[in-house]
Formats: sequence, C-alpha cells, structure tokens
Amino acid sequence: MASKSFKQSRSHLSSSSDAAEMQNVRPPLPPSVTFARRTSSGRYVSYSRDDLDSELGGSGYMNYTVQMPATPDNQPMIGDPTISQRVEEQYVSNSLFTGGFNSVTRAHLMDKVIESEASHPQMAGAKGSSCAIPGCDGKVMSDERGLDILPCECDFKICRDCYIDAVKSGEATCPGCKEPYKNTELDKITGDPESPLPLPAPGGMSKMERRLSLMKSTKSMLVRSQTGDFDHNRWLFETKGTYGYGNAIWPKEGGTANGDNGEVQEPMELMNKPWRPLTRKVKIPAAVISPYRLLIVVRMAALGLFLAWRVKHPNEDAIWLWGMSVVCEIWFAFSWLLDQLPKLCPVNRATDLNVLKEKFETPTLSNPTGKSDLPGIDVFVSTADPEKEPPLVTANTILSILAADFPVEKLSCYVSDDGGALLTFEAMAEAASFANMWVPFCRKHNIEPRNPESYFGLKKDPYKNKVRQDFVKDRRRVKREYDEFKVRINGLPDSIRRRSDAYHAREEIKAMKLQRQNARDEPMEVVKIPRATWMADGTYWPGTWINPAPEHSRGDHAGIIQVMLKPPSDEPLLGTADDAGLIDLTDADIRLPMLVYVSREKRPGYDHNKKAGAMNALVRASAIMSNGPFILNLDCDHYIYNSEAMREGMCFMMDRGGDRICYVQFPQRFEGIDPSDRYANNNTVFFDVNMRALDGLQGPVYVGTGCLFRRMALYGFDPPRSKEHSPSFWSCCFPRSKRAMAEKALEENRALRMGDSDEEEMPLALFPKKFGNSRFLIDSIPVAEFQGRPLADHPAVKNGRPPGALTIGRELLDASTVAEAINVISCWYEDKTEWGERVGWIYGSVTEDVVTGYRMHNRGWKSIYCVTKRDAFRGTAPINLTDRLHQVLRWATGSVEIFFSRNNALLASPKMKVLQRIAYLNVGIYPFTSIFLIVYCFLPALSLFSGQFIVQTLNVTFLTYLLIITLTLCMLAILEIKWSGINLEEWWRNEQFWLIGGTSAHLAAVLQGLLKVVAGIEISFTLTSKSAGDDADDEFADLYIVKWTSLMIPPIVIMMTNLIAIAVGFSRTIYSTIPQWSRLLGGVFFSFWVLAHLYPFAKGLMGRRGRTPTIVFVWSGLLAITISLLWVAIKPPSDTNQIGGSFQFP
Repeated sequence: MASKSFKQSRSHLSSSSDAAEMQNVRPPLPPSVTFARRTSSGRYVSYSRDDLDSELGGSGYMNYTVQMPATPDNQPMIGDPTISQRVEEQYVSNSLFTGGFNSVTRAHLMDKVIESEASHPQMAGAKGSSCAIPGCDGKVMSDERGLDILPCECDFKICRDCYIDAVKSGEATCPGCKEPYKNTELDKITGDPESPLPLPAPGGMSKMERRLSLMKSTKSMLVRSQTGDFDHNRWLFETKGTYGYGNAIWPKEGGTANGDNGEVQEPMELMNKPWRPLTRKVKIPAAVISPYRLLIVVRMAALGLFLAWRVKHPNEDAIWLWGMSVVCEIWFAFSWLLDQLPKLCPVNRATDLNVLKEKFETPTLSNPTGKSDLPGIDVFVSTADPEKEPPLVTANTILSILAADFPVEKLSCYVSDDGGALLTFEAMAEAASFANMWVPFCRKHNIEPRNPESYFGLKKDPYKNKVRQDFVKDRRRVKREYDEFKVRINGLPDSIRRRSDAYHAREEIKAMKLQRQNARDEPMEVVKIPRATWMADGTYWPGTWINPAPEHSRGDHAGIIQVMLKPPSDEPLLGTADDAGLIDLTDADIRLPMLVYVSREKRPGYDHNKKAGAMNALVRASAIMSNGPFILNLDCDHYIYNSEAMREGMCFMMDRGGDRICYVQFPQRFEGIDPSDRYANNNTVFFDVNMRALDGLQGPVYVGTGCLFRRMALYGFDPPRSKEHSPSFWSCCFPRSKRAMAEKALEENRALRMGDSDEEEMPLALFPKKFGNSRFLIDSIPVAEFQGRPLADHPAVKNGRPPGALTIGRELLDASTVAEAINVISCWYEDKTEWGERVGWIYGSVTEDVVTGYRMHNRGWKSIYCVTKRDAFRGTAPINLTDRLHQVLRWATGSVEIFFSRNNALLASPKMKVLQRIAYLNVGIYPFTSIFLIVYCFLPALSLFSGQFIVQTLNVTFLTYLLIITLTLCMLAILEIKWSGINLEEWWRNEQFWLIGGTSAHLAAVLQGLLKVVAGIEISFTLTSKSAGDDADDEFADLYIVKWTSLMIPPIVIMMTNLIAIAVGFSRTIYSTIPQWSRLLGGVFFSFWVLAHLYPFAKGLMGRRGRTPTIVFVWSGLLAITISLLWVAIKPPSDTNQIGGSFQFP
C-alpha cells in the first residue's frame, strides 16, 4: 500500500541571509502521513474514488494521501479556496493521529469517539448527513454551526471526496441536477458575510510567511486572514483613502508622521490621549511596614548579642549539652535570616480589567471592528494515572477552562495524558460533549465558578443576583444533564472493559474460523490473540492497554494527538431558535475553544523526565498547532475558580514593561481541607507572606501550577533590554560608561538573545541545535515573540507591537500541521537538543518547577504575583497525615537536589538580585535545618534526664534575651498577619507543621538527597492521590485514616522521650533533698514547646475521635509512670539514698 507524503504547507523565513544560514542544517521533510478509515459496515473508504478498488484487497490500515499538490488533473476546489481548508480541518478533527520513533504517522478517521452521540459541530466524531452518491457512506461537508454545505442550489448532498471527483472530471456538474456548479451560490452557502476585497494578494505566501510579514513590518498591514479578507480600514489609512472610519483626524498632507527610523507613528490627536496603566502597586501602610522592618533589625541585634553571650558563658557542669545547644541556636539564627531578609519589601498589586477591555476589545482607529486584540493563551493540563487522578476531576477542570471568560478564538486547551489511557481519552471526549451545553449556560447566566461539580455543590443561594427569568429552569435541566454526565464518566471503566471483552471474543471466533478453513485435517493449535483495548469505533487503542502488551504499555506506546474540539470561527456564533435544545441559547455564543488530547510517545530505554518531559512535549505541540504566546499550566485537580483570572494575568503581561515578565504566578487555594487545617494544607503563610514579599524583589518562585508563562521565557531567551536592567554590585559605586549609554538606544530595538553575553545574538542557524529539527517549530518562535509584546499605545512602551495586529484570525488546521505535532512529541526528538537543559521545563529534579523559575530569574527575567479578589484557581490537597508527609518529602528532596546542583543560588549570575538570591538559597538549605531541629527537640529531654540545663543558671541576662527574642518574634508575626491578611491560627498551624515536617520528612529528604548525590541512587515518587476516602458520608474521612510510614518514627520517638523526661524530671525534683526547680522549669518549658508543636501529629495518630481504645491511654500513662520511677530507682538523687526524706523506696 503506497502512501504519498505531505506537501509542506509552511515555508522557512523569507530572509535570504537566514536561508543561507539554514542550508547546512536543513531539517528533514515532515514524516509521511496516511489515513485509515473503517466504516461501521466494514468497508474501507479511500481518499480518492479511483483508488478504492485497488486498495480494498488489503487488510488493517488503509493508507492514502491527505493533502496532494495541485496538478493539472487535481485542481483545488472551485469557489472560495477556504472551503477546502475548512473541510480538511473537519477531517483532521475527526482523525486520531498516531506515530513516533521508526513508525509511520497515521491519521485514523474515526466514525465516533464515544458511545454517545456527539452533537457540537466542533467536536470530533460529530454526526452529519450522509452522502447521496450511491455506494458512498461519507459525511457531507458542514459549516461552523454544523449545517450541511451544499454546493448546488438543488441541495444535493455530497461529501468532500465525491465533490472533488466531480470537479476533477472536468465538467464540474452536480450529480443530482446535472447542472454546473455556480461559484456565487457556493459563496452564499458557506456563509461568508463579506466578499474578499479586490486587492492583490502576496503571491506564493504560506500561512507562516504571512505571520512573519506581519511581525517584520509595522508599515504595511495588508495581510490576509484565513478568510481571504484584507484589513480594509488600515489599507484606507495607509493609502490616504477618501472614505473610511477615522479620516477626520488623519493628516491629509504627508501621510503619517514618521519617526526617526521611518516607522509609522500614530496621529498627535491619539498621542495626546491620556494613557491609563493596566496595573498598579498598592503600597502597604507605613504604619505597618516601618515597624516591621525595625523589628527585624532589633531581633537581628538581639540574636547577635544573645549568641555572643551564650558562647562566652558555657555551662561547665554539662559542656556537651551547652555545645549542642549553641551550635543549633547559631544555625537557627542563620536560617531565620535567610527566611526573613527577603520579606523586607512586600507589595500588593491590583489590575484594571476595564482598561484592558478598552485597549484590546473596543473599536478604535487601529481596530475598527472591535475584535479582540489580545494575544492567545494555550492552557496545559497534565495527568498521568486515571486511578490516582480520577477522570471526573480532570473533566471538571477541562470544563472550567472551556468556559473561561477569554476570547474563544484566542484560547486553546491541551490535555497531556502521560499514561496513554483510553479511560482518560474517552473522559475528555465526554467532557467536550457536555461542554456543548455547559459553556453557553455559563455565558448566558454569568455562572461562577464554572466547574460544574463545585458550582452544583455550593451551599450558598444559587439564585442570588440572577435576573433572567429562565435561570431556574435552565439550571435544573443542566443539573440533570450533569448528573447523567457523571454516571457516564464513572461507568467508563466498566464500559471499556465490557467492550474490549466483546471485541476480543469476536476476534477469537474469527481467528478460529480462519484456522479451521486453513488447517483442514491437521491438528489445530490454541489460538492466542492479545487482549487489546478497543475504542468506541471498533478499532485498537494505540495507547496503553488494560492488559499491557508490547507497544501498548505505560512506558511503551505511540504518540497520540486527537483534536477533540477543532478551532472555532473568528466571529461570534450566536445561538438561534433552531439551536434550542434543553435550554434556550438564543443570543449566547455557542463556540467552544480548541481542545486537544495529547499523549507523548514512550519507548523503553528513554528517560521521559516525568512531568517536565510531558510539559515540554506540550510546549512543542502547541507551538505548531496554535502557538499562543502565553501558556497557562494547571494540574488536573486545579480548576479555574475565577473566570476572569486569565484576563487579570494578561493585564501584567500587556502593561508597560510587561515584556520583561517571564510568568505571572497565582496563589494556590484548596478545597476539601478540614476546618481546623490540622496539617497546614492551605500553606497560607507561604502563599500570602513569602510570595508577596518576593513580589517586591525579582518576583515569586514558580510553584508548579496556576502559572501564566511567556512562551519566549520558556524557550530560554534573555529578556529585552537586559543591559539596562542588569543589576551589579559595582553599579552604585561606579557609573555606567559613555559607551554603555550610547548603546542603550540600539538595545531598545534589538532582538531577544539566548546567550550568556549581551553581545551574543542567537543566529537562526543554531536554532535546530537548541530546539530540534522541526522547521514548523522554528518558524513559530519569532511569531510568538511578536504577538507577546505589549501594545505600543504610548511612547513610554518599549518593544511594543502596533494596535490591531492580532485581530486577524488563526490559520485553519491541516493534516501536515498535526503530523508535525506528532513528530515533535516523539521520544527521540529531544536528543542532542537543549530541551530540559536551557529550553522549557528543566530536568534533573523532582521539583522541576522551582528550577525552571530559578533559571528564568537567573537570566534577568522578572515574575509577578497576582492575588485576585476572587480566588483565581482552586484545587485539592492531601489531608491525610501520611500523604501530606510524602508530599513534603518530595518537595524537600527536590530542594536538596537543587542545593547540590549547578542551580544552587550561590552560583547565580549577577542578573539576579541579592535578596532574590538569598530567597533561592533558603529554598535549597531549609531541609538541612532538620538535623539541628531534631537535636534541639531532644535537648529538653536530655536536660531533664541529666538534671542539667543548657545554661549554668537561669539568670536575669539569659531570661532577658529570651524574652526579647520571643516578644520580637510574636510582634513580627502580628505585623505579618496585618500586611498579609492571614489569621493567627493559620500562622500557628504553619509553625506546628514546620516542626512536624522538619523532624520527619525533611530529615529523610536530606538522607535521600545525599544518597543520590554521593551514591547515585535515584528516588522514585508516587503521585499524590486526588481521590477521597471511602466514607462517602464524611467529607473529611481521609483525615482520620492512619497509614503507617517510616517517616512517623522520629516524631513519635521525640514525643515519647519528652513525655517520659517530664515525668522523670518531676519525680527527681519532688523527691530530691534539695530540689533544683530552675533546671526543672527550663527543661519542662522547652519540652512543652516541643509537644505543643507535635500536637497535630499526635492527634493524627489517634485516628477518628471516639475510635481510639481507652486502654491505649491507660497503658501510655502507666508506662510513663513506671519508666519514671525506674529511672529514679536506678539513679537516685545524689547525697542520699532516700526519696523525699523519710520515704524509703522499696
């Protein structure tokens, strides 16, 4: 079966010098792509009717060309050329693309994706009318609404293949009425409201070249959109037309006012318009921040004096106890400095969404139609195991993304299924089907939140502030549909298993019949057929099977891409009375964002780099398919709680100086946490204190989810104007040279770099060595850079783009594009490139998120912390003690790996600010505090056992220092609570779990990190389970489950030792002749300090309230008393062998 390779639909950069550089490193052509389609009747349908008879003799996949070059006998479809493009896009969205290493890239045309019927016209497998040609069961072409495209006025239904055959016959007559096709009628049927402008098109330009021409020239915006329409209003302005919107203020003589470099400038009337920023800093009141900084200085001085006094006054009676305590206290002071110094400059920020709408979505001279001028966003959702990450949770996250308040045509969602499971695939298809009702419902009634599970679970009044009279009826019907949707999702595992068993039995029967026919009188062997997993259309699933087999297991399967929802139309598609189903969608936009399922190829022998590798595969695939200049990554259990969250993040990216922002990090907020937050799962101190403080420096660290990235920063480029903003230790003492000042103007217009030196520019010839050999990917890089620039609507905005430049529509998907996306997610693509080293998510650490953010800050980028009034995202967190400890263990192990790697902040470049470097240094050092913390937690017990204390006597000096240090710590906590907005209980829970984690998970992380560095032993971590407990009646059932882990041993030993030591200390003091109450009080005070911090841990060991046997408490008390009395008997008080004078111990 011969297959024809694709015609390359995108060309390289048009610059001749760039082309010369690329000759020696020209990448290979895209892999050949073949289609295979098996109908429900068992027939195979070929691309060309002429090849049908010759190919029916084969079996398995049928191969035929998807896109063919134009030849004399193969002319494009007559009429509007975009009709063929739209039809091909429809074919692409109905095809499952597979391929990878040493395998042919195939596009399997699917009759259906899920068992239920797909109704939305954008969805893969959407049903349509059948072709009326006898013997053909193809589907009729359809438009954006799903209506049939009938090229003849007789309304004869004809599919794309048969239509092309009719055109190729030379007569171009309708098979129904036998009349020639009419171009004008075809244009009307396609629903194109405006005919193309009669202006000459750039000859021979591909889609990527048109984008590049837009990026390279701001003088001429005569660029075709995919509908073939020119920006007619701008053409009128540039050619000094005599009519058109805005000519009243356009200069009549001399055209436009040109700048020094010949660039077009806006009229003075527009330049004089007041400029409004998109964001602003909200200063913390001086009455709060000034005392806060003063207290930090006071406590630093007190700590210094206290440590000096401790060193000068050793305890001669217990020098070992004094030595251990002094070493620990010095480390604690150092650790406190690392944590406190980056908190000197906290800031709050606010956005103005009204200004964003005014600048980017309001009719202006540059954008007369008022189409959205915002850049596109690609949303990444990652999942790996449908058993630990339930598909229903992932589906709800997808639905919240599809319903987000962002221009539909600018939004794309990519789901990374690193397990390659059919369960996840069909769950995403079910979510896309339910989105047909859910998304328009959210837009019609302004629903918040737009996660159906959370919305229908709200305890507040759902009818508050709802003014439409049909809201109650619509909500009731959507709720009923969602309940059915949940039943389908939860029933998918059994449905897939039953379907696979049925198809397997059928295949066995076929094989046995064939064996009987061929065997004749020979003895027959037992037929062994692999137990495959079958899709809804009756074909093998190319990913991981339920019963793993070669090339169909978790670490060995082909790459898969399925466009679940094809790209929407550029214009709003409002519902009509004909579209009314269960709810009335009249005047509601029924378009859905593009949704793509991606499962990267995995093969044995390759290091796939876990989540970081999956994210990099999505970066490359999205660059080819949609190329949004911004990327929002979410975990599968983190959904969009605020539908305007992406607009809030875009305010920072599009504001003045926003081109130097690498990412906007949102705080993580969690649901399902117990009211007391026993294990500090909300992490409010980190997200509301530490991250706000870092925002006043170079920016917050990247925490793995809820982050809006600039694509160019992920590509490893330096920020623009890096010289101007590069800090230096000597800049305050030595001013900049005249030569540096003279180069400043050139710096403004210079392209982004990807080198360690500001003088080093990245030539295009080296791009394949860094990004791989995909020409599509390389061509998309400068386009993403241009589209991600802020709006040049003010002279102070540097490195901006002209207004209205992004109002053109995106290109339609074709098969060669998706085939190239399959190529870049193959397991071998990253070989001999810089993916994972300098480009994309960085490999080599279990906390790849922190390392990725560190690399960006190290190149001089700045990040922003965006705290919205309504939480931007919400997710789930483990409330079980064991799961929480394992989560902390993974984070701490990653920090130890960072400390022993080249990503240590001590090796940071001069582009990173000093306090930012201290913050990253603390990230790598904090697990080592566990060594000193465990020792210090045993010191009170050792003091009580030995009858000694860390100081000779509790004198006034020691107590004064202790009082000052304690009071300043409490006052700092109160002021942090004041400027951050957290409450005292959250702060105290954080302190408690700091000690619990420090004595358990952090110590294990240090040991595991040392094993990896010294012995090279890798540590594997399991996913944190997102599923709830088995008790459906109790929301917090998981909280009371006690799952034993070795991490619990150190805290248990510390608790038992201190409890016994307190009993021993009291016994010795009470029964001694000369009681040493000062030593007892000192030891008991610190023991209670330790036990108070470990109280949540002890409570977690007890399980559910009322279920702990009483005998446990009885035996614990008896054991403690017995050990205490034995200790006194073994080592009685000195100078007497009696206890309490006259009382004689038996």
